[in-house]
Amino acid sequence: MQVTETLNEGLKRGYQITITADELDAKVKEKLTEAQPEIEMKGFRKGKVPMALLKKQFGTRLLGEVMQESVDGAMSEHLEATGDRPALQPEIKMEGENWKEGDDVVVSMSYEKLPEIEQPDLKEIALEKMVVSADEASVEEALNGLAEQAKSFKARRKGSKAKEGDQVVMDFVGKVDGEPFDGGSAEDFPLELGSGQFIPGFEEQLVGVKVNEEEPVAVTVTFPEEYQAEHLAGKEAVFECTIKEIKAPAAAELDDDLAKQFGSESLDALKAQIKERLEAEYAGAARAVMKRALLDKLDDLVSFDLPPTLVEAEASQIAHQLWHEENPDVHDHNHDPIEPTEEHNKLAVRRVKLGLLLAELGQKNEIQVSDAEMTQAILNQARQYPGKEREFFEFVQQNQQVQQQLRAPLFEDKVIDYVFELATITEVATDKDKLKEAVEALDEE
Repeated sequence: MQVTETLNEGLKRGYQITITADELDAKVKEKLTEAQPEIEMKGFRKGKVPMALLKKQFGTRLLGEVMQESVDGAMSEHLEATGDRPALQPEIKMEGENWKEGDDVVVSMSYEKLPEIEQPDLKEIALEKMVVSADEASVEEALNGLAEQAKSFKARRKGSKAKEGDQVVMDFVGKVDGEPFDGGSAEDFPLELGSGQFIPGFEEQLVGVKVNEEEPVAVTVTFPEEYQAEHLAGKEAVFECTIKEIKAPAAAELDDDLAKQFGSESLDALKAQIKERLEAEYAGAARAVMKRALLDKLDDLVSFDLPPTLVEAEASQIAHQLWHEENPDVHDHNHDPIEPTEEHNKLAVRRVKLGLLLAELGQKNEIQVSDAEMTQAILNQARQYPGKEREFFEFVQQNQQVQQQLRAPLFEDKVIDYVFELATITEVATDKDKLKEAVEALDEE
């Protein structure tokens, strides 16, 4: 077997691999000799079939298998000897259009190798960590939000008009072209005015109505063009609403009873839980801000050649994703090719560069995602499919690509945490508004 270098340009590598006919023949005979003791054939005892007959019967089929094994073996030996790590699966092409049995096999192998990456001095990295404490006002605001969730409605005095925020209890019948339609009727339906529960324009027309079980209120609306029920989309409908009750909202009392509704023993315990939850949210937001600052510093600290195919693939993916975000009505990929812009290419360079650096840091420092961490991540995802958690878990176990999609962010976070441990971090006390501004700035970049 002979391996000859044909390309050595930057990270691009090309080789010609020649496997002689004699080598292939020897390997075919080796496989036949290994299998001979177990082969039976008419006219011969088990294990006594002549080699010439075996080769005639099975040689051609084994030749293809031997060729593939030889090429794979040559590629593995080469990568092990050179230490090259291909950025993508090497491209293998067989040379010669008229190859026949008995000829040497010549294949070309090409790939872009991953660059050598020098680890920066992580201890020299200085970062600021925003620290926000949950003040009394924030706790009270969150507590009032819970009270709003737990609010009740109490009947208004007779003759009162419905206001924004009131609950109107009614029977209604919806008609299109004078005919009732499926799903357009209900009895004793409680509707909070201003909740946006019904199609646009419906709730506003009920502001000012009174209880009147004799004279229905006619509400005329037009279904949106994109309405989920296609037979109603864009059509005008009239709802005859019989108003039976009008109720005013009554906020829940901030007391121990409210706390018990949310699983706490007392109001003080609920406040403590709210404070803990808020500060955990602040810490998560502060980590995101500090992570961006770290990535910016790493981007400035390191420099190395990038595999062009990785950058091109990343730029195309970015362009495609952003195009779909700008065109949410297009759910398939039956559209014209999307050419990456200079901005897409710039972002792709950064992502590939930082992705390779973080991968290298993780590998050199033996950072791994444990089985327990993966299991927890899968369980967290499975909760998004109530009643089908087991099926989702089994699907992930059988799908390597999905496993990698779950493992990648876990691995990245562990590498980031490793760098945080080595970096010099200064805590800076601030307030939630400044933290919010810093988080919003992340989306603007």
